[in-house]
Amino acid sequence: MIAFLNVAALFLLMLIAGVFWGPWFALTRSLNLFSPAEFIKITKTLSHNLGAPMRILLPACIVLMSVSVYLFPGKSSLRFIAGIVSIISIVASLIITVAIEVPIVKKIELWTADNYPADWTEFRDRWLKFHIYRMLAAFISFCCLAMAVLQR
Repeated sequence: MIAFLNVAALFLLMLIAGVFWGPWFALTRSLNLFSPAEFIKITKTLSHNLGAPMRILLPACIVLMSVSVYLFPGKSSLRFIAGIVSIISIVASLIITVAIEVPIVKKIELWTADNYPADWTEFRDRWLKFHIYRMLAAFISFCCLAMAVLQR
């Protein structure tokens, strides 16, 4: 049962890290090439497609990770410490998402191709900067949980 819980937590974390890494890999490295209209459409589409599933996946993942790490034997072991670092990292990713990224996206969702602020690139660049932080936090979380779960 514990092994299944560990694998389930790692699997959900892999999905979340992939959701954060995918847009960076596919789009955000080229965001400066998109017109305001294209940027607005991409942002609205990503928000629509990812908003609801991530509201479920991320909290479920944090709960599964927490239970999994709580059940690790040897609370002073490197495995346990890696699990704690993993939880802290994914929570940091959640905080970045909720406190910084979502408010930026909500503003962008109000824009149209004909009506957007003159400083729209500042919103884009701020979102991109924090997306990279969020992605790195999720990557660190995944590496630490993988190390903790796979270590014997």
